Amino acid sequence: MTSISNFSDSNFVLTGFPGLEVNYIWITIPFFSIYVMVFLGNCMVLHVIRTEPSLHEPMFYFLAMLALTDLCMGLSTVNTVLGILLGLIQEISLDFCIAQSYFIHGLSFMESSVLLAMSVDRYIAICNPLRYSSILTNDKIMKIGIAILGRSSLLIPPAIIRLKFLNYCRPHILSHSFCLHQDLLRVTCSDIRFNSIYALFLVISNLLLDAILILISYIMILHTVLAIASRRERIKSLQTCVSHICAVLVFYIPIIGLTMVHRFGKHLSPLVHVLMGNIYILLPPLMNPVIYSIKTQKIRRRIQRLFYLKSTHLPRDQM
Repeated sequence: MTSISNFSDSNFVLTGFPGLEVNYIWITIPFFSIYVMVFLGNCMVLHVIRTEPSLHEPMFYFLAMLALTDLCMGLSTVNTVLGILLGLIQEISLDFCIAQSYFIHGLSFMESSVLLAMSVDRYIAICNPLRYSSILTNDKIMKIGIAILGRSSLLIPPAIIRLKFLNYCRPHILSHSFCLHQDLLRVTCSDIRFNSIYALFLVISNLLLDAILILISYIMILHTVLAIASRRERIKSLQTCVSHICAVLVFYIPIIGLTMVHRFGKHLSPLVHVLMGNIYILLPPLMNPVIYSIKTQKIRRRIQRLFYLKSTHLPRDQM
């Protein structure tokens, strides 16, 4: 293995999976499979929503935003993770590191915003169904999408851009298979109070606020559902929320777990931190297509019909 002292002073070393270097060729197989499933799963959801006219409604427009966000999240890390496992990458430049950090954190905030928009969609559909179509028009959905993009992409640059001008005097060794804002702060000798305070502001104003608003929306939904006289209608209304609730849990539980590991798990093996970081990045993009394909009847039927049509067009000797 190349000595760390041989690396360029302007570049950074990605740790990869410490202690498992001799097994990289075997670890590549599950990670490559996960990235392929992330790509195919989210592309399939986008294709189904685009080509099926019955899915051209607010709920599925938001789902398309979620799938696009998940797809980009997978693409933002695939090059470094698989590059390390295949022995193609050992170091990356500061500029690339900053760019990757921007996309990872920006897409994470974007996913949180999309999940919030989806909770509002479910609230309106259940609590105000008669005005659903008039409230969530295509024009308003487009404005919501632009607001989500602006909120996620324009708030991050003040902290990310400043990384370019910090003095990195400590060993240029990052603790993950990709670049994170907090990792770069650990190897600098500059004053990082602005970045630390601003990062905390972003977490509170995005992730924490979104989680609180999602919780409030479901409290109001539950209040409305419990007022419905028919037990069958209550169950039917709640079933329309199951997919979204699962997506929220898949997104927020890894964030909470990663936060707890970073805060209280300093005595744990570095490998635990690396694995939690990869779970945080890859679990939502991997699971969301599965969740919505299984739990959403319209998407499930359209996918089944899609594969059925393909199978019926195969020559008999390929059946």
